[in-house]
Amino acid sequence: MSARGSGAARALDPTILRAYDIRGIVGETLSEADAAAIGRAFATVVREGGGRTVCVGYDGRLHSPALEAALVDGLTSAGSTVIRVGLGPTPMLYFAVEWFGADAGVMVSGSHNPPDYNGFKLLTASGAFHGEDIQRLGRIAAEGAFASGAGTGEDRPALEPYIDRIAADFDGARPLKIAWDAGNGAAGEAMRMLCDRLPGTHVLLNAEIDGTFPAHHPDPAVADNLRQLVRSVAAEGCELGIAFDGDGDRLGVVDGEGRILWGDQILMLLARDILGRLPGATVIADVKASQTLFDEVARLGGVPLMWRTGHSLIKDKMAETGAALAGEMSGHIFIADGYFGYDDALYAAVRLLGILSRSDETLAEIRDRLPATVATPELRFRCPDARKFAVVEDIRRQLRREGAEMSEVDGVRVRTGDGWWLLRASNTEDALVARCEAADEDGLARLRASLKRQLDGSGIDAGEV
Repeated sequence: MSARGSGAARALDPTILRAYDIRGIVGETLSEADAAAIGRAFATVVREGGGRTVCVGYDGRLHSPALEAALVDGLTSAGSTVIRVGLGPTPMLYFAVEWFGADAGVMVSGSHNPPDYNGFKLLTASGAFHGEDIQRLGRIAAEGAFASGAGTGEDRPALEPYIDRIAADFDGARPLKIAWDAGNGAAGEAMRMLCDRLPGTHVLLNAEIDGTFPAHHPDPAVADNLRQLVRSVAAEGCELGIAFDGDGDRLGVVDGEGRILWGDQILMLLARDILGRLPGATVIADVKASQTLFDEVARLGGVPLMWRTGHSLIKDKMAETGAALAGEMSGHIFIADGYFGYDDALYAAVRLLGILSRSDETLAEIRDRLPATVATPELRFRCPDARKFAVVEDIRRQLRREGAEMSEVDGVRVRTGDGWWLLRASNTEDALVARCEAADEDGLARLRASLKRQLDGSGIDAGEV
């Protein structure tokens, strides 16, 4: 590698250097100059590892093309060979790194954040790039300790081969009628191309990529954002509806009766299919997932593994354990059975549609047979960043004194005769995150009361929980 130069040092706003990616408000905490510095810093790290080739993609936000151009300038000025794969969903960028045999990749994306946000998701050929890796980019930029060299850039659009690859794994039988909602996000054109390759009848909503997101916020983990899809399923007589988040790495699903299937329920359907072929395979879910999922994986002969919330952390654990499948309540689904093991909502949709198309039952009928529980939505309590981890640790110590049965993988997940409750510190917000699940409403009320007692004891206003 060329010797490092002093470069033009650039102090990045520390708030944009997050746990799993880089993300900020364009014009306030994130600029094109920042994008160039991030490119130079990332190229420096990639070259330290002996790599040079970096794939770059971007989403449909209004400022993404300018940020992408600045990022590429930074990468090439530090000696990287850049493959510009174009506009599309984040998993297209992940695919391109594999397809072109690149050493690393960067996706310019604000994910599902409001339109004034943008940022960068980074990876290397050896795995996810997060946590301390991201903090180090900030230090390199602040010191101007960049590699130097004359890199090159080349346009090699990846959308067509990406769609060809995921469509090739559809293995259904009967035709389905499906409503699809891209939320005007980066998956819009990919969704249209995929539907052209799949059998059945497809009703497309908000397929035009528009960074102002005029129809609704592109986050399928929020029920309000699925209302248009639910109406379309009913009006068109569809068997199901599928939604994507702003950059196409998270999946939302509704059945023909307009009921939402959450991330752990989608994972359960995929696990049943995969474990039928791969008995004994490991299936990972985050700590917010239903206990019924872990129990079902064990019943089917798989190895259930509860892990920390965070798509980068899940990917690392998949690589470590060789898991065939993983997922999060938020709708990140990772399939390594016949695929690459990264979170790809379009690919997960293809696999789900294959299962349904081979079944004599509708999705609604299958959902009716899923284990029934009652649960809270994700609960959030404001707590300063400087205090949130300490609060969880205080409650953990108290629970140990009480002899509670709990998992400490990520915060505390306490199991009782009624079910379980979870409390963890958010990695991305100044908040504590909680969830409760029980067999019935009375049990849920007791779990809520137990959670509230612990929060009140630590000085956190839990309200009505």
